Amino acid sequence: MSEPLHVVIGGAGLAGSLLASLLAQDGHRVSIYERRSDPRRQGFIGGRSINLALSSRGLEALGQVGLREQVMETMAIPMRGRIIHSAQGDQSFHPYSSDPSEAINSVSRGDLNLLLLKRAAEHENVSLHFEEPVTDVDFDSGQVTVQHAHDDEPRRIQADLIVGADGAFSVIRGAMQRSANRGGFGFSQSFISHGYKELVIPPTSSGDYAIDPDALHIWPRGASMMIALPNTDKSFTCTLFWPREGDGTSFESLDASEDPAEFIRGIYPDAVDLMPALVDDCRENPVGSLVTISCDRWYCGERAVLLGDAAHAIVPFYGQGMNAAFQDCLVLQKHIRNSGHDVGKIVRDFSREQKPNGDAIAQLSMENFLIMRDKVNSFRFRMIQKLERMLHRFMPGYVQPVYNLVSFSTTPYSDITRRQERRRQLARTMPLVVMAIVLLIVGFLGGLFI
Repeated sequence: MSEPLHVVIGGAGLAGSLLASLLAQDGHRVSIYERRSDPRRQGFIGGRSINLALSSRGLEALGQVGLREQVMETMAIPMRGRIIHSAQGDQSFHPYSSDPSEAINSVSRGDLNLLLLKRAAEHENVSLHFEEPVTDVDFDSGQVTVQHAHDDEPRRIQADLIVGADGAFSVIRGAMQRSANRGGFGFSQSFISHGYKELVIPPTSSGDYAIDPDALHIWPRGASMMIALPNTDKSFTCTLFWPREGDGTSFESLDASEDPAEFIRGIYPDAVDLMPALVDDCRENPVGSLVTISCDRWYCGERAVLLGDAAHAIVPFYGQGMNAAFQDCLVLQKHIRNSGHDVGKIVRDFSREQKPNGDAIAQLSMENFLIMRDKVNSFRFRMIQKLERMLHRFMPGYVQPVYNLVSFSTTPYSDITRRQERRRQLARTMPLVVMAIVLLIVGFLGGLFI
């Protein structure tokens, strides 16, 4: 191996703490700078508490730091399909895959973050700095400026490689945007009109789950929906995905209602009685924003690179935000191994490989939003899914549903969208092919009688 790098990571979230362990295992020196306090002393690291769906890409990464089995045994709850709740309160189960062993796993963001931080701290060549965020970057010298919450004077840290893993509102990405001498840095963010609010279904009085814990529950209502994911304490975290404004089902209408429980009962009649703290949750829990972020490249200069939400924040409707970020970490590790001390080549090659995948999962996530809130209620859509699963069972080498490729494989997201587009083109041309065959047959039969 070439000389070890000093890697400075901005952000001690899921991606930053995982990457620290991956690189420390390869002998590199890693320094993490995080604006929040140390969660090992304070508890949950903060930020969004929305449950995460852990699937194949994330499990592969956890396996590389020796945590896959521990996570699956102690904090993951397998969800093998969706349970759809109709407006009348009826329920129906729809498996994710024809293979009953394939499931996505509900995990707590906070618990997983703590576990990853503890694993990173086990490495002597990892240093963790809390309440000390990166505030600026000099991309020419490779120095980062950090400012401790209780110090007046900032410090400057020399790095061989700077990694922005500091989330959707990344300070390191902001510094890249200000580096006009680097030829510009294209960036866009798009907030959807929906927000989200978390509610809770607690355990029953006997200490059991109030609804089936083996599935992700969805209450789809066209322009809005509620989902529920199980927790290890036998509760469910429910999330309203509603328009922020407008008449009918919206957070504006909920805030204006005199009785939030009765307002929600009219939309999800079978859920309200399972939520004894519903009124307080509605009034006290904030409405979060849902944003998609895209950058025209994920690096700046010869030393700095972005990954995870800092490079490609996505809406959560495919449950792939964490999984995609973890895959970024594995790919960056691969390029560091392949390119030795040529950091400029590392950041460029990483960006060229992963940016198309970030763009692809952003597209897939928005498409799945429409599926979850609306199409799962469609008889035609459910029949097509059932046919896909049946064909996949008998011809797995030829028929791979998009959901399976996203959740139960490590196929690059950009390859999945290319396959999806080819399938759509085939669907558009198939009626013309069938019509041509029919016309040929009719013409042939007609010729027999002339």
